[in-house]
Amino acid sequence: MSLGQHVTIELFGQPYTFKAESEETSAKTVADYLAKEVKRVEEQHGRHQPQMPKLNMMILAAMNIANENIELRKKYAALTEEVSVRSSKLIQRLDTCFPSD
Repeated sequence: MSLGQHVTIELFGQPYTFKAESEETSAKTVADYLAKEVKRVEEQHGRHQPQMPKLNMMILAAMNIANENIELRKKYAALTEEVSVRSSKLIQRLDTCFPSD
């Protein structure tokens, strides 16, 4: 896919088109994810606060996505550390079983 494709996303019933700097499929995935999160916030908060400004809903969606990203980064860092520690222990065991002369 070529760079610079246009991707359309629908938010609050309005289409928005933007030029994607990444592959179209990746940009479309990101746009769909954002639209899904905005829709979730709109459904969740719109019932309780029907006059909630759209900008507030967008900010809440962005905060939710940012929070999810931070949590995933923490999990990734912990997993990377665990793999590193376990790999080191395995290498030590292998070195003990198969010493190099």
